[in-house]
Amino acid sequence: MKPRLSKIDVFSIVLGSIIGWGSFMLPGTKFLKEAGVINTTLGLLLGALFIIVIQSSYYIMLENHNDEGGEFSFAYKYCGRNHGFIVGWFLLLAYLTIIPLNGTAFPLVMRKIFGDVFQFGYLYSIAGYEVYIGEIIVSSLIVVLFAYVNIKGIKESAKVQNRIALTLVLLVFSVFIAMFMKVDRTNFLNNYIYNYEFKLGEVLKVFAITPFAFVGFDNIPQICKEFDFGAKKASVIAVASVSIGSLMYSILNLTTALVYSPEEAAALDWALGTGVLATLGRFGFLLLVIALSAAVTSGINGFMISTSKLMGAIANHHMVPKRYAYVNENGVFKNAILFATAISLIAPWFGREVILWIVDMSSLGAAIAYFYVCLIAFRLGDTLFRKIMSVLGVIASILTIALLLIPSSPAALGKESLLALVLWIVLGVVFYIKVVSSFKIQTSKDNG
Repeated sequence: MKPRLSKIDVFSIVLGSIIGWGSFMLPGTKFLKEAGVINTTLGLLLGALFIIVIQSSYYIMLENHNDEGGEFSFAYKYCGRNHGFIVGWFLLLAYLTIIPLNGTAFPLVMRKIFGDVFQFGYLYSIAGYEVYIGEIIVSSLIVVLFAYVNIKGIKESAKVQNRIALTLVLLVFSVFIAMFMKVDRTNFLNNYIYNYEFKLGEVLKVFAITPFAFVGFDNIPQICKEFDFGAKKASVIAVASVSIGSLMYSILNLTTALVYSPEEAAALDWALGTGVLATLGRFGFLLLVIALSAAVTSGINGFMISTSKLMGAIANHHMVPKRYAYVNENGVFKNAILFATAISLIAPWFGREVILWIVDMSSLGAAIAYFYVCLIAFRLGDTLFRKIMSVLGVIASILTIALLLIPSSPAALGKESLLALVLWIVLGVVFYIKVVSSFKIQTSKDNG
């Protein structure tokens, strides 16, 4: 019998996927300047509640559907091939982009430690971001490393994830406590507390990115065949992971706010790191960098797992070549892992800004998947409470999609992200017509 994942294994995979590069960078680049401390915390709390509401529909999915591919295979089963493809196509976007996002973040971590050592072999500049062959090599090596770990089997990757996630949580809380005890909190109170004003627009700006921030919780249905406990325990793990993830996002934002005003934080390359270095010195900064490294690598590992499961499931449903459904002696979709690795190795050549444009629209892909799960869960729900929760999930998903797409929304996607979205949709239509339809015809002939 192949090794099964324990509850701790699943928790580590989910939490490690939730806490990535963004949790360490967003305080300076987005949270403080756009929403401050309290409104950011409210936005994250609202987002966590949104995911918890969505999770009630995922509970119904896990009760009624035990197949790899999660939302994709669930939509395929209950809504048909076309809707299944839509969910799979957008969910694949959300998963695939997060691997190179974290992969290209690793050279930035190295910059914090070694300066410009890896900034050699200048190639070109895209959207103001300079691309260096040295940093491409660093990004590629870390992605290849975790591809190797995952090809060895999910239990091996879970063992690695356990250590990474534990390190991440301990160091984040340790740095926060040390900062809180050492800083003069007068400026913090003046900047964020005494003059606080509730603004719904600021809260919604943070809320709109929570599908991206917490997308790691849906690793659970992707790996449902790898553990042998029920839907109730799996849901408890998902809720706990989202709750702790929201808390850690808020704590990292608060840690930054203890040192800098919104304007000061926005002017810095890495506000959180600069503040920790100035307050705690090199040792505290080293702890933070180790935590950041843990967040980056856990994100790569977690989404490498999910992408391979999703890709393998899509192949099993005859929507991509059957070779991606190949399972090696370790029980993993080896070719699907290699596909995710290949995409992740190409992405760094386009520069990090281009990756960020694509990542910005990954919240939309996740929200579309959530919408379908909640809609199907409403049909399957056997109690009034479950149906109400599913309806709330549908409404919240539509609200998130609207916040991202309506131009006047405070969280509307930028023109670059919208262009990338249009290209992804066009590519999906072409792929469906040219490839998926041909598989469908061939499958019908084979069955005939």
